[in-house]
Amino acid sequence: MRSPLSILGICLITMSIFLGGCTNNEQSAVSSSSAAASSASSEKSTAPISDARNTPIVQAAKKVGPAVVGITNKAVARDWFNRQVEIDKGTGSGVIFRSDGYIVTNNHVIEGAKDITVALADGRTLPATLVGTDPYSDLAVIKVDATDLPTAEFGNSDDIMVGEPAIAIGNPLGLEFQGSVTAGVISALNRTLTIGDNRLKLLQTDAAINPGNSGGALVNADGQVIGINSAKLAATGVEGIGFAIPINTAKPIIDELINKGHVTYPYLGVGVLDKQTAAQAGYKLNVDAGVIVMQLELGSPADQAGIRQRDLILKINGKDTNTVADLRSIIAEHKVGDNITITISRNGQVGDVTATLAEMPTNN
Repeated sequence: MRSPLSILGICLITMSIFLGGCTNNEQSAVSSSSAAASSASSEKSTAPISDARNTPIVQAAKKVGPAVVGITNKAVARDWFNRQVEIDKGTGSGVIFRSDGYIVTNNHVIEGAKDITVALADGRTLPATLVGTDPYSDLAVIKVDATDLPTAEFGNSDDIMVGEPAIAIGNPLGLEFQGSVTAGVISALNRTLTIGDNRLKLLQTDAAINPGNSGGALVNADGQVIGINSAKLAATGVEGIGFAIPINTAKPIIDELINKGHVTYPYLGVGVLDKQTAAQAGYKLNVDAGVIVMQLELGSPADQAGIRQRDLILKINGKDTNTVADLRSIIAEHKVGDNITITISRNGQVGDVTATLAEMPTNN
């Protein structure tokens, strides 16, 4: 998400034409001409649209467009006199999914916001409150105080096919281009990307997704939302590679954010390094497999299981853990309260310990 692009204003000068000294007949002729033009315009507006023009993309845009909103993130900064001032941190998009004002967007759209403002498709601008946020999935839910709002229908992202149409609706580069529609196809399913230490499975599309589209809707030809666009994950300088969070991944997270304000994740309580992350931190890890425990939180499941700093975690439930992403991905497959078997190496001795996963503290 980036700050809105400044756009040179274009002044449109309307010239009024005054008809002076008209006779009654001339005025009557002008009135008749105006009436005829009005009638022609009315007939034109009611004429049926051909199937060639009224494509599934057009129908999907009409169906979902009113439920896509613009979101402005206002943060606090200091001016030259060290006074607190409120500034626009950036803009993004969101999707209304409940008529009583609930909106889903990306976490990075509203991250660090002091105030959140929502621009509706009907022209209204409303303040919003934060319901819940989840930085791990990059999802958030906000709410405006309104009723009878247009809503988008969630589809089933598990049954979409590579090559089928994909329509992105959002606000690229800020609210100047609010409600923009771009179209392409689903390029790939379950595209796994490692973002930081998290491994995410995303939908890939060649529908144009630009900064400001974050949090907007990725829609199928039936007018159903199949993904939440995330321009933050699109590679800089690359054409036709955009990503969206599958809606089936998003739905349980949205429900949990509404009910609890945060998402419950299983937690082991270790900080680990693999060969690559160790090199980035200035360490040389002389091992052929596993990740090394560099940090251990006291009282955590790992601590209670007997894991210690400098232990090498080789496997979890028989699955290799040769990277940080491997370990996090395996943990994410489990639920709070699950017992896992961890194979460790300590001073050349290999053995198994059992840990019971706890709920990740909300401040982590």
